[in-house]
Amino acid sequence: MKFPLPFLVFLSISINVFSQQVILSGKITDYQNRVIPFASIYIKNTTKGTSANNDGEYVLQLKPGTYDVQYKAVGYRQESRKLTINSNQTVNIVLTAETYQLNDVVVKAGGEDPAYAIIRKAIKKRKTHLNEVDSYTCDVYIKGLQKLLAAPKKFMGFDVQKAARENGLDSNRRGIIYLSESESKYSFKKPDNVHEVMISSKVSGSNKAFSYNRASDVKVNFYENIQIWDGLSNRPVISPIADNALFYYDYKYIGFSTENGETIDKIKVTPKRSYDACFQGYIYILEDSWRIYGLDLFITKKQNINFVDTLRVSEQFFPVSQKAWMPSSVKFEFTAGLFGFKIGGYFISIYKDYDLNPVFTKNEFAEVLRITKSVNKKDSAFWEQERPIPLTEEEKTDYQKKAILAKKRESKPYLDSLDNVNNKFSANKFLLGGYQHVNRYDHEYYNLNALLTSIGFNTVEGFNLNYGASYRKRIDTVNDRYLTIGTKVGYGFSDHKFKGTVNSTVPVGSFTLGFNAGSDIVDLNNANPISPFINSLYSLFEKQNYEKLYQKQFLSASVNKRITGGWIASVGAEWADRKWLPNSSSYSFFDPANRNYTSNNPLLPNQETPLFPENQSFKITFRTTYDFSDKYETYPNGKRYLPSPYPTIGFNYDKGINSFLGSDVDYDLVSADISKSDISLGVFGRTSFYIAAGKFLNNSSIFYPDYKQFAGNEVLFYKSGIDSFLLLNYYNFSTYTQYIEGHLEHNFSGFILNKIPLIRKLKLQEIVDVNYLTTPTIKNYTELGFGLQYLNFRIMYGTSFNSGSNIKSAIRLGFSF
Repeated sequence: MKFPLPFLVFLSISINVFSQQVILSGKITDYQNRVIPFASIYIKNTTKGTSANNDGEYVLQLKPGTYDVQYKAVGYRQESRKLTINSNQTVNIVLTAETYQLNDVVVKAGGEDPAYAIIRKAIKKRKTHLNEVDSYTCDVYIKGLQKLLAAPKKFMGFDVQKAARENGLDSNRRGIIYLSESESKYSFKKPDNVHEVMISSKVSGSNKAFSYNRASDVKVNFYENIQIWDGLSNRPVISPIADNALFYYDYKYIGFSTENGETIDKIKVTPKRSYDACFQGYIYILEDSWRIYGLDLFITKKQNINFVDTLRVSEQFFPVSQKAWMPSSVKFEFTAGLFGFKIGGYFISIYKDYDLNPVFTKNEFAEVLRITKSVNKKDSAFWEQERPIPLTEEEKTDYQKKAILAKKRESKPYLDSLDNVNNKFSANKFLLGGYQHVNRYDHEYYNLNALLTSIGFNTVEGFNLNYGASYRKRIDTVNDRYLTIGTKVGYGFSDHKFKGTVNSTVPVGSFTLGFNAGSDIVDLNNANPISPFINSLYSLFEKQNYEKLYQKQFLSASVNKRITGGWIASVGAEWADRKWLPNSSSYSFFDPANRNYTSNNPLLPNQETPLFPENQSFKITFRTTYDFSDKYETYPNGKRYLPSPYPTIGFNYDKGINSFLGSDVDYDLVSADISKSDISLGVFGRTSFYIAAGKFLNNSSIFYPDYKQFAGNEVLFYKSGIDSFLLLNYYNFSTYTQYIEGHLEHNFSGFILNKIPLIRKLKLQEIVDVNYLTTPTIKNYTELGFGLQYLNFRIMYGTSFNSGSNIKSAIRLGFSF
């Protein structure tokens, strides 16, 4: 069908008129002409709205028409304007401070404040409001700003004044240090499925960076009993309407106001105890439905929060259906200070266009976050059109000024000049911290280890040098993957042995290849439970040589791949020539109580008898793990898989192959493990566990380095790890038959006040009747450690390593609160 030309012209004009956007803007102040920052502006009976900026200015884009516009802010009476808008229009609004009336209630001396009755009703309805929406989608705009409010001119030799000038701050070292905006499409489905697609991102001072703003990070739900803010608070923070809130909070009724025909009660909340993880401030409850209308709460250092001195959270809600209210805006404000530095800032999120009946694809929530390369390519015209909160003059200046700086900083001449300064060699730096040569533009890095920290001591080599260097270069720009090459060279000044190794990892497609070769002096315990540095300290100052060593000349290769989702597998092969070594040095700075070093044979500490004959081995290893989760985040440089809420299971198979390349070993070890770290138990802290068991199906020819080793500990400096024992001997429980081990660690920081770990050890009963030449006998061997934050319980059963000997059971208990 053909349309006549006049009709096409009319149709074109009509489409243009109805698609036209007009701008409603203005400024929101109080009656004393003081700006009201971050007031909310919404169209009645819709989810379309915006927020004022820090200067009280707002901008709202609408199609021509008649609207009922509502202006509100916490603590102020709502104002409504019925406006017919056909072109850009400016409407300034003056809000009146809310006057809260008191009901005709007489509170007798010692009687209960009326606020408690309201809070009880809100607590009773908490689960109803928590579960009234099963799923939804919405559009989220997030803006983050951080400002340096004060800073010293210099700090520990660092020229703060120069750095401030280079980063666009004023002469007093004040100004914006972080400014970013982002827009996202946010999807949610109960119980905790989230899918967020970042649509646009803008970061002041960088043309390539992506905003850290995430809707999931600023989402709070005070209908939940607790707020878990990892990193910010070591303890979950109790909601003022949690089921047990009356145990934590005091409440005071301030009064009520009426808005749109509904009564809103204002209640002041304060913690019963200053050290409890609780909020202070005001919560607004809507009568009859007893839902949260809004809140203005804060938490301080008294509640043991990290990084900031004060954190304030303000949240406002609006109705999106007859039965459901959703957040319209959430704002976090913070201040912090340390060593003369003081910062302040905020993150604000604006929600609009809710859909409470969305349709999701089957696998939509496997991807938790998606950020594509194009999100930071939007120009200023786009942001002028889409930005719901207008920029302040300071923010406009910051974007303009730092755009020039960003273009300069991302250029090759600038990066080269920066590298030329930082790549200057310094003898002091080389001795204490090492030397690094960087080519930022080509993503190429050379590193030389610090010389002094490469010097150590052990009784096998005496004083020794173990010096390392490495090279790293990005070879996969799409997934941001690097080729790495490392090497170490060393020499023992007592045994006069040279050593040297080289290693490399190479990304090839979806695989990661690894190569290692060389000659080295290594720990008899392949779990490496004690660091060479700690062993050096104990040897030189206490004359206690905990680390036992042997010589290993080897060549190995491995390949690692993520099969799919939470399923990872790796396989490796190694040939090695292994030789036991005796002690060659008895030197120590001190000689406490005429103490002698033990031999390098942990089973015969008083005799320098070889632990095993020189031998060759060829083995293959296979390991696979699965964590029952396929959730991931997509970034411009690839996927990042997220930790699973479920335990991780692992399976291992080690095979020693006899006669291949002269190999003397012949064994088969199968093992399995299950583990989970940081299981949240709410206010009761976090728990971690690790359980493993294994069996040698064949041990026809096996040497001590092939035994199953355990991560023990015998010194004050505990090497943390979910599979590490607190007080287990480093070598005496290694096994060549079968074993089972279990670890349970609980962090009580949820409600223990003192957060400073204090570790003490108490040996209840020592090993008795031990004869290292025959069968060792252990009677009631238990160790107990206690302190102030953690509780650790570790248990291990196994059979021993020594031919003809058998440790029937060994239980080790460790507590470190």
